[in-house]
Amino acid sequence: MTEGGVLARALAREEEGLLTCVHCGFCLPACPTYTRLGDENDSPRGRLHLMRAVAEGRLGAGSDAFHQHIDRCLGCRACEPVCPAGVPYGRLLELARAESAAARPPGFMTRALLRTFASPGLTRAVMLLGRWLRATGLPAFLAARLPGSGILGGLRLAMGMLASTGGWPGGRQRGAEAVDVPVPSHGTAGLLTGCVQQGLFSTVNDATVRVLEANGVAVTRARGQVCCGAVHAHAGDLEAARDLARRNVDAFERSGVEWVVTNAAGCGAILKEYAHLLADDGAYAERAVGFTERVRDVSELLADRGPRTGARLSLEVTWDAPCHLLHAQGISREPAAVLAAIPGLDLRTLERADECCGGAGIYGLTHPDLGGSVGADKVKAVLATGAEVVVTPNPGCIMQIGAGLRIEGSSVRVAHPVELLDESYRRAGYYR
Repeated sequence: MTEGGVLARALAREEEGLLTCVHCGFCLPACPTYTRLGDENDSPRGRLHLMRAVAEGRLGAGSDAFHQHIDRCLGCRACEPVCPAGVPYGRLLELARAESAAARPPGFMTRALLRTFASPGLTRAVMLLGRWLRATGLPAFLAARLPGSGILGGLRLAMGMLASTGGWPGGRQRGAEAVDVPVPSHGTAGLLTGCVQQGLFSTVNDATVRVLEANGVAVTRARGQVCCGAVHAHAGDLEAARDLARRNVDAFERSGVEWVVTNAAGCGAILKEYAHLLADDGAYAERAVGFTERVRDVSELLADRGPRTGARLSLEVTWDAPCHLLHAQGISREPAAVLAAIPGLDLRTLERADECCGGAGIYGLTHPDLGGSVGADKVKAVLATGAEVVVTPNPGCIMQIGAGLRIEGSSVRVAHPVELLDESYRRAGYYR
């Protein structure tokens, strides 16, 4: 691939692409890296300027400037809702990273993680090791005692993230309880179990199945499904992302379900972009459109049907909106409907709930200093609410925020909102 090749084609093909940016600056206060670094090149419009320079051959894709500033982007897409010109920044960022990776291969950790998630066998092995390590208590011990800077600081964050994957208290003991309350049928759904979600947060998947079935949605886990490809797309490995997308389209078509449901914001965002990802694939383009039209976040499916009201939970709760739920998917009302189905919750407003937590897929691991700085601000905001629990529907966000809370020595818990609804339903007697 020649330098500027991918971006040059994007510039030529997409009317709403690189040329659309009017440099108005509305994106600047919305960008977590710009507000912290103060460098125009670390803002969305600055990065778009660099992309255009590469596309037009004025800058090399392997240059330090292009690599550094494109690599620093969290990919949170907070710039998209505030952009009056409608620049598709997320898609352009993926193309830019593909260009950068072709000219300058990513580091060892990124390559290792991408290879792991591309292989179901490797993913299962790594997740098994993670669960074993979590059970030893060593991650929690190290997160509380390692220094917070340098290589050990990165290890401390990683251990804090792993220690935060245990799930909502009580969920592990209930297993896969069957629903025993007759309700009207609301169709069938195939659950994307996910890599990290199933590997480290299987209780969230179990809770999702129970909650959907309690609301009349029959759930199956489509055989042959694989990683959603989000991590690969965000890192610029678009061919791997497309391969995974094809396999998921095949798997969910075979399942014959009406809906493809996900409980992870990052997964949902990429699933809804399969039509764009596979637009040039003659065998899959039309099928990908049909697949994308059937994708729903679990909160969307529940809100559309009006989730059943459960039993009272007397908890002080604050809500953090994952970037790829709020900015990429435009979902804001539906999670509130899920929480509203739980009587007794004392909902506390979280300052800058729409800002990234610093996790951003694998960003928290590959950029522990900057990601940790963004995450520390999120943790401060959570602690300022005085809440007992912070809820956020994305495994990466749960791990990032949970790690920050552990490092601060806080007892605030992090949970997926479906876990709270599941507990509410259990207390209401909706399960056997």
